[in-house]
Amino acid sequence: MMQHSSKIFSLLFFAIILSWGIPSRAQITIKIDTKNISLIFFAEQDGKLQQGYFGKKLSDRDVTNIRLTGYDAFPSFGTTYINEAALRVVHGDGNTSTELVYQEHHSDTLTDGTVQTEIRLKDMVYPFFISLFFKVYPEDDMLRQWTEISHSEKESVILYDYASSHLFFNESAYFLTQFYGSWGDEMNMTEVRLTRGQKVLDSKLGVRVNEHAHASFFLSLNHPAMETTGEVVGGTFAWPGNWKLLFDVDEKEHLHVITGINSYAGQLTLKKNSVITTPALLFTWSDQGTGQISRNFHRWARKYGIYRGDRDRYTLLNNWEATYFDFNQEILTGIIRDASEMGFELFLLDDGWFGDKYPRNSDNAGLGDWMVNPRKLPDGLGYLVREAEKNGIKFGIWLEPEMVNPESELYKKHPDWVIGQPNRPIHLKRNQLNLDLSNPKVQEHVFNVIDKTMSENPGIAYIKWDCNRFVTNGGSYYLKPEYQSHLWTEYVYGLYDVLEKVREKYPEVSMMVCSGGGGRIDYGTMPYFDEFWISDNTDALSRIFIQWGTTQFYPAMALASHVSVVPNHTTGRITPLKFRFDVAMSAKLGMDLQPADMTENEKAFSKNAIREYDKIRKIVQFGDLYRLLSPYTSERTSMMYVSEDRSEAVVFSYLLEKNIQGNTQSLVLNGLDPDAMYQLTEINKDPKTYSWFTPLEGKVFSGDFLMKYGLRFTMYNQFDSKIILLKAQ
Repeated sequence: MMQHSSKIFSLLFFAIILSWGIPSRAQITIKIDTKNISLIFFAEQDGKLQQGYFGKKLSDRDVTNIRLTGYDAFPSFGTTYINEAALRVVHGDGNTSTELVYQEHHSDTLTDGTVQTEIRLKDMVYPFFISLFFKVYPEDDMLRQWTEISHSEKESVILYDYASSHLFFNESAYFLTQFYGSWGDEMNMTEVRLTRGQKVLDSKLGVRVNEHAHASFFLSLNHPAMETTGEVVGGTFAWPGNWKLLFDVDEKEHLHVITGINSYAGQLTLKKNSVITTPALLFTWSDQGTGQISRNFHRWARKYGIYRGDRDRYTLLNNWEATYFDFNQEILTGIIRDASEMGFELFLLDDGWFGDKYPRNSDNAGLGDWMVNPRKLPDGLGYLVREAEKNGIKFGIWLEPEMVNPESELYKKHPDWVIGQPNRPIHLKRNQLNLDLSNPKVQEHVFNVIDKTMSENPGIAYIKWDCNRFVTNGGSYYLKPEYQSHLWTEYVYGLYDVLEKVREKYPEVSMMVCSGGGGRIDYGTMPYFDEFWISDNTDALSRIFIQWGTTQFYPAMALASHVSVVPNHTTGRITPLKFRFDVAMSAKLGMDLQPADMTENEKAFSKNAIREYDKIRKIVQFGDLYRLLSPYTSERTSMMYVSEDRSEAVVFSYLLEKNIQGNTQSLVLNGLDPDAMYQLTEINKDPKTYSWFTPLEGKVFSGDFLMKYGLRFTMYNQFDSKIILLKAQ
């Protein structure tokens, strides 16, 4: 597992600094390259570090032709007045300014083939240090940037702003695509042109990174963002806590992008000979539009960004929308049997299985008391695990170990373990409170919840880890008064510590991260989790938009997408079963239906759909994504996945609005081998409806033809959907 050095810890300085001054020197060039990208810095004779270039890879011979702009690569308060500072510090003697100059840099090739560069800066007077770190993944065209802050001043230093990155752009125009939403409506996209002044995207929710906004962005240079053309930067901040993305267009129409932890009400006290490491900005560049940005992120994520990105994900049946809290052992046994007969690989038992004195029969009690409710499950979880094994499938369990209901034995015993403020009333969200993970005893408790559940019920193969509220009354009964502002970061460090221990002991258990839907989807969290639940809204039409936004940065293999009942429990919308399956099959297929309530025809269709998904599972989960028609601009939407060797592809097409004359939009494909011949087959057909794809069924076309002329077939009715499999002959 990855090691997190972001906790403040004691650091001994072994090197003796002989001189704090900066000697006269010629300009020093620092060139950071991937396969197709260059990021270049220059240290001037006065010691100032400047970003000189970021974009398409430059040859070494051309670097000397770059013209500098005079802006600091990492602007600090006291030397930056017009623009926002990436660093604001009060030194031990009360000095509020910092002036950073270059000391040294070095690059190292790591064992996994990545290259890490450290640029070390120092205040001109104080023994105060900033290291800018850049880790590049050359073949994936991905960059990771973070900072490390340390000092050996006599007194503690207060950090008021401590960004992870600062990027500088000098172009004619800037267009920002941001991602926003709310519960049940996650990952909407909108683009705005950045004009003079600042635009801030941020979160102050503490433990839910994207309740209302997401820490991801596209920055299109000179022109609005396009899917297949144009120069675009894509970035996302890897941190499941408070974050801030600042876009600042200055008086010269230059753009400064500063990203990092949102330091609002979160200043940090840094003791002498200590160090803090900030979270990372992950970013990439493309001159082939936003589509290439997404493919860069997806390829990188499968190797580095998500847990076990080289493995297939389970198809599972979850009982949540099927039963909610109203179930017993007999009902669950029946669902397990039905799940197996339908072809699912895992049954997931959701909320409501625990609590004795305060039974979990609704969301107002029992959370925190992780003992089996004997009235619902008299033979315990172990019985259900064995029932799943008897039926040839795996068993999974829902847990929300970071939370507690006031109506629970845990809260009655440890009221000081929650996040809250003295002399203030309890402030509930979803009838629950956050446990304070800055407290080591709480960290131990949370780990023990997982450990006890797993060790007492060997055979559990899957955990759905939920987090259903954000932080309010942000205080800690554990932290000292002068360190209350550390809660926002210490909570996340505590969470990381727990996840490290869980993964160390249970490396083979699959885990889904959930947070009232998609509230905790970030690349700080995903290295511990196999997949994520992006939204509690399972309506297929809503999911087209939610998944369209999510897959801009996160791969489909990790995106759990479930077929659910109609009328949908969130929207009330009624959509065909085929449409629901076809949408879910474009990501990681699952189901939230009660099989006992399905007709025999619905069961038969579902069993066949699960078999059909097996034909395309590897293409969807490991292939390159190409978006063909956007739901934001077209009444028909389409995307496709292409296998790495380009021998197979699968095209999804959905009609969002009825068209009496018939929708004939051409699907111009992408990513194929132009010289290969591909045979077309429609899968997951509904035998009750006429297939308008029939004239193309079994036909063979060249990749070149399909990428120029495209697929042309008519769709008529709202919620018509097609899945077309292409195989090279």
